[in-house]
Amino acid sequence: MKRVLIKNCHIISPKCSSKSLNSLLVIDGKISDMGDINVECDEIYDAEGNYLLPGLIDMNCKICEDGFESKDNLKIVSLSAAAGGFTSLAVTPDTQPIIDNKTVVDYVIQRGKTESKVNIYPYGSITKGCNGRDVAEIGKMVSKGIVGISDNGGRVREATVLRDVLRYSKMFDIPVISGGLDESLSEGKVVNEGIISTKLGLFGSPREAEEVVVSRNLVLGRYTDARLHLPTVTTEFSVELIEKSKVDNDNITAGTCPHYFSLTEKEVEGYNTYAKVNPPLRTKKDADAVKEGIYSGVIDVIASGHTPASIHRKQVEFDLAAYGISSLETAFAVSFTELCGKDFTVSDLVRVMAENPAKILKLKNKGTIKKDYDADLIIVDLKNEYAVKGSEFYSKADYTPFEGKKVKGKVIKTFVKGEKIFG
Repeated sequence: MKRVLIKNCHIISPKCSSKSLNSLLVIDGKISDMGDINVECDEIYDAEGNYLLPGLIDMNCKICEDGFESKDNLKIVSLSAAAGGFTSLAVTPDTQPIIDNKTVVDYVIQRGKTESKVNIYPYGSITKGCNGRDVAEIGKMVSKGIVGISDNGGRVREATVLRDVLRYSKMFDIPVISGGLDESLSEGKVVNEGIISTKLGLFGSPREAEEVVVSRNLVLGRYTDARLHLPTVTTEFSVELIEKSKVDNDNITAGTCPHYFSLTEKEVEGYNTYAKVNPPLRTKKDADAVKEGIYSGVIDVIASGHTPASIHRKQVEFDLAAYGISSLETAFAVSFTELCGKDFTVSDLVRVMAENPAKILKLKNKGTIKKDYDADLIIVDLKNEYAVKGSEFYSKADYTPFEGKKVKGKVIKTFVKGEKIFG
């Protein structure tokens, strides 16, 4: 029986006041007790007055760019996640091999157990080969352990296909993660359509490219009554559409990423390819609307959106540069810095970065600091202000549009099932 004690911490938990310093006891990887604890332990960690939070759960992370053998492989991504406070990653299916059958699901899960420091939960592709047309063997993938089905990497263009999948998904009570841009409006478009795109002479992707997909998916979600998650909300009107749909549909959830409420299209000025992401960065009005959506609860989840394109694919002409961002190591600090204040606390941030993802993905015993839950935990120094430096990332995609930005909220230590994996 292994006992681990974390002492002198402000615990963010429904059962423990964060105003006073407490201790947390872990026995064999499970949270055993909280409060004033004085017992002999195998390991003792002094949080030195910092905050103890549940480990973050990422609902939108790409394992790697070119498959498991690429530079940013599973092992590197897990190190990057741990440094950013993420203890669980739900990974998109557009890997090599593509996660579209039970054999690959089993392969990913086993590789996760042997090579990753954090928990790996695969999404299954909605369609075979992420081709957006032919439905994959969803039932068999569920039996092997997928936590949802996603069209990342191959948007389902045909409404009839998505409708059938939504209906079918209800048999397994799993979320359908579906978003993306309408290709007829966005194909070949590399930035947000507007003043900046005109100024730079770049083809702009209009907001409608996202909004028509959001609208269609919401309609299909309403009539199928299935669990639909919209993963990457970036525009003001998308937020409005989701807010209205949620009035009479409890099965709709939505997410976004830190760069969509903390950065704007102005970041691409000077042809900055590090700010080339998909969907593109929008206007300040859109970013403010996304932020308000988080405050109001319309947006349920903040995910990293980590898409680690290699740097040599970024340091080319803007039109030719890869989409992508290295964001596992900045997501928490950027979110805390941009969102938290008097009316939105670190407890609220935990809700959208840990509790809600655990509920949506039905991850048992995760997302909350509670007795008998897994001891997936992070110690964070919320007063520590520092400048973001891509060169210090564990990720091989060691670049960031946040380079030099001052942020608060430093992850000091990360634990998975009571074992320290970072710090």
